[in-house]
Amino acid sequence: MPTVRRALLAAPLGACLCALAPDALAQTTPPAASPAPSAASPASDFPKPPEQDSGAAPLTLERAVELASQKNEAVLAAGQTAEAAQARVARARAFFLPTVAATGTYTRRLRESTREVGGQTVVLQKYNALGAVFAGRLTLFDARGFPLYKAAKLESEASKLDALETRRQVAFSAANAFLVTLANQQVYQAAEQRLAYAKQSLTDAQARANAGLASTNDVTRAELELATAESNLAAALGNAETSRLELGYLLVERVQGELAPPEPLLADAVRPAPALELLTQGAPDRRPDILSARLRVRSLRESAKEPLARLLPSLGASAQYRLTNEAGLNGNVGDGFLAVDLTWTLFDGGARYADRDERVAIANAAELNTQAATRRVPVDIEQARVNLETARAALAQSEQAAKAARKNAVETGILYRQGLSTALTLADASLSLFEAEVALAQNRYGLGVALLGLRAAVGLNPLGKEP
Repeated sequence: MPTVRRALLAAPLGACLCALAPDALAQTTPPAASPAPSAASPASDFPKPPEQDSGAAPLTLERAVELASQKNEAVLAAGQTAEAAQARVARARAFFLPTVAATGTYTRRLRESTREVGGQTVVLQKYNALGAVFAGRLTLFDARGFPLYKAAKLESEASKLDALETRRQVAFSAANAFLVTLANQQVYQAAEQRLAYAKQSLTDAQARANAGLASTNDVTRAELELATAESNLAAALGNAETSRLELGYLLVERVQGELAPPEPLLADAVRPAPALELLTQGAPDRRPDILSARLRVRSLRESAKEPLARLLPSLGASAQYRLTNEAGLNGNVGDGFLAVDLTWTLFDGGARYADRDERVAIANAAELNTQAATRRVPVDIEQARVNLETARAALAQSEQAAKAARKNAVETGILYRQGLSTALTLADASLSLFEAEVALAQNRYGLGVALLGLRAAVGLNPLGKEP
């Protein structure tokens, strides 16, 4: 009994993440333990899942992946991060473009200043003075701008790939949650069947005890089995509802209707996996996270060139034109200038060399991490392939076990009603059937999760397509 409780209480998003197979509901055969009507469902006073919208279309795996990819906040935040990186490219490009500024002034004085020149009165300062200054500056040459601009472009491309990888990972999370929810629903159905079986067993035990064909201990044992079945049903209901809520959180939308079994995914999962060489071929070039890491290394390399560019002088040009309504003694209302300046930092205390060493070290560290991540790709693929083969074997074994458990439950029930078996044996048959059904549900959907893991490792999306 502790084994069943652990399987139910620890299953939700951990153990049940190993869950998957074709048409979960269609392949679940209810135990024919008893022809009595109590084998249908538990009593009406027992907690049941919330009523689902019968008019809502079944939620498919494809739709769940689409919703998560479009509405999940993690995906939207990654897109905004990519937009910010693109804005930094525009800022780096501004380094090569001129800056133009215009300034206007108005001055009100207490008195007017005048002078007599050649018999004429010249106003030097008016009561109301107006002025305007137009200034511009252009960097003609600054070697620092080139590596910084290229680094910003590479960083922007890496951020776009990061956004793509975030969308891919969120899609896999939604697909896994979808399968978990299906598995937990099937576990709940198995728990309902066990409760119905336990009720029928209690009815039979009471009838045999009243007829003097069995002891009251059989009734006590049947009551204990019924209480255990009710406890398991409550736990299964909690797990089913928790996983449905988690799925709704990932989809940013409450899941109302039924879930449609992902037949294409399950059909692909039962097929033999391609050879390891075919799976690993080109996988690093498909993985957005690997491609992003490579671009980021290149960006860091370009950024490391900027300190050395400070060794070269910078050349700039500036211009200014001034307008005023105070012509003054020379009679000019406008004046301006054009200047070219050369700036060469001959010594900066070693700051540029320190910056260079720091950035080179950071780039080297990023390159080593990228190499490690690239080497990890074939390892992840091989592990996912092994997990898929193991899941196939586990599903085949659990199907045989469930078939034998159903047959054993039917035969034990018949023998008990004929007085050829005990209540303890009947309870053990019920427990074995329940454990077999739970294992079948988990292994059935675990096969699909294993296939999702393989697709994630080779750089595909949950639907088996390139992102």
